[in-house]
Amino acid sequence: MAESARVVPLRRVTQPGKLQPQASPQQAPAQEPLWREVLGRRLRALRQDQDETLAETAGRAGLSPQYLSEIERGRKEPSSEMIAALAGALGTTLTELTEQVAGDLRRQQALIRLAQTQTELAQTQQAQTQQAQTQQALAPQSRARLSGPVALAA
Repeated sequence: MAESARVVPLRRVTQPGKLQPQASPQQAPAQEPLWREVLGRRLRALRQDQDETLAETAGRAGLSPQYLSEIERGRKEPSSEMIAALAGALGTTLTELTEQVAGDLRRQQALIRLAQTQTELAQTQQAQTQQAQTQQALAPQSRARLSGPVALAA
């Protein structure tokens, strides 16, 4: 009898190339992007900055345009040899490309932290508003009790 495995996706894909967290922002923190996604975006930006087609860049790097497209979309995790070949085909070095990708990751991480801080601030403000509304709702009841005959006798 065949065994079955339970597969838990890391992220839900809603549209090709557009990844979103599986849970809502209040339930789970924003996810850090994957290296291959950031690398792919950087490679595409470098290629487009040079007004090159997938076929031109792929041909110089020694891989198929389809495979380069998958790398640029963050679908494939290329080997270090492939990344070096792509860097060379795009007129940069592996070191420069790595530094650019690391910078992109740092910027995205800063945006994630900012979004988390804003979410926490909004939640704190919402809790404070709810607490103030609760106190206001209870205040007339407290005043009514104090203004009754017992309060006047005191």
